[in-house]
Amino acid sequence: MNISIILYTLGRVLAIESAFMVLPGIVALIYQENNWWTYFVVALIGMLAGLLISLKKPKNTQFFAKEGFASVGLAWLLISMTGALPPFISREIPNYIDAVFEMSSGFTTTGATILTDVEAVSHATLFWRSFSHWIGGMGIFVFLLAVMPMVGGVNMHLLRAESPGPVVGKLVPKMKDSSQILYFIYIFLTVVQILSLWIMGMSFFEAVCTSFATAGTGGFGVYNSSIANFSTLIKWDVTIFMILYGINFNVYFLILARKFKNIFKIEEVRTYLIVIVVSVLIITLNIFKMYDSFGGALTDAAFQVASIITTTGFATCDFNLWPSLAKTILVILMITGACAGSTGGGLKFSRVLILIKAVRQEINSFIHPRSVKALGMDDRTVDKAVVKSVCVYGALFTLIYLGSVFIVSIDKYDMVTNFTAVLATMNNVGPGLEVVGATGNYAGFNYLSKIVFIFDMLAGRLELYPILLLFVPMMWKKH
Repeated sequence: MNISIILYTLGRVLAIESAFMVLPGIVALIYQENNWWTYFVVALIGMLAGLLISLKKPKNTQFFAKEGFASVGLAWLLISMTGALPPFISREIPNYIDAVFEMSSGFTTTGATILTDVEAVSHATLFWRSFSHWIGGMGIFVFLLAVMPMVGGVNMHLLRAESPGPVVGKLVPKMKDSSQILYFIYIFLTVVQILSLWIMGMSFFEAVCTSFATAGTGGFGVYNSSIANFSTLIKWDVTIFMILYGINFNVYFLILARKFKNIFKIEEVRTYLIVIVVSVLIITLNIFKMYDSFGGALTDAAFQVASIITTTGFATCDFNLWPSLAKTILVILMITGACAGSTGGGLKFSRVLILIKAVRQEINSFIHPRSVKALGMDDRTVDKAVVKSVCVYGALFTLIYLGSVFIVSIDKYDMVTNFTAVLATMNNVGPGLEVVGATGNYAGFNYLSKIVFIFDMLAGRLELYPILLLFVPMMWKKH
């Protein structure tokens, strides 16, 4: 293990996060809030520490997969723990574990909160929570690779360790160019949504925070009611953008390259959109008797389906009150999540499709034992190694999920709350059912449960391995 290159990488990450922390400090000054100094002080100390650590390029620049996983896992722990300092120092979140929970939820784009009254929080901290979604949505290392040259061999290992989905590829030959294209698309969509929400009646601050939370598919709102009190037009705007951010960003690159025919060949995206439409129709028919109009039911159904499948976690209603069928569909969507290569969480549709096809192939082998048929997706053969990795990922996810539920069950809550709380944190959704539903929060859990949730949020966002491997002793051996 090359410790020096890991520290060098962590130093750059700390410097970037600290620079970002200046923005909520400026917000505090604009709104004349007295917690401005906490953001500036932490930013200053963090930038100095980060620059000192990364000032000198290490002599040994060897960087392999294990250094990539270790750097990503430690970096996300670092940004969560450092990002928690301003709200903790200002006593807006008096307990440090709670503050780390909140910022882990922010950076991992989970949107689960321990705050019982969001509206009592300062504008600076509301901005920082939403902005953490935006940073974490695309990934801190995607930004790092877009703006800073790295030492040889680093780029692909970092991106593979951080990016969601079973396969990571380059959009163009140079990884730095790929990162810049991704951020161009990301920023463009964010700016368009900010302007559209502002035109539709949100204040500029509301539009910025909501757009950051939508872009990162995080779901931190600026009001206790989330999006419920805004107009129907605004709800549909957020719905559409949530769906757009749940699509593999390679689609947008194909649009920029004018390769429109290739878009329709992507099976994952087709399935994702079909599932959204079918889920919305079923839920609308299941709940419309609870509403004054069919349009109201359709609006809430579409919004919540988009919010849950993309793991954003915004809410326009208390879906705890919906019938069992509607809630069951939402729980299933919590598991599937969005597309690989999007800002959404969950198992990812590509994995779900590969698992379904692998099961079908195995069943066919019993019926036709001499038949040899390769597993295909998007008119291409899926390598056996990819199928194996997807199956292993599914098994590992299940084991961690069951272990987390077991530990959390020591707490005082009912089974539905515990099961959906773990599912919502591991898949970076945010709200679950019952106590942790759309109108609830995670404040009442004990600190052991909150630490488990922090682990689950980080593990889920980073696709399990970067966090798990930190606890493997062999990872840290020199050879």
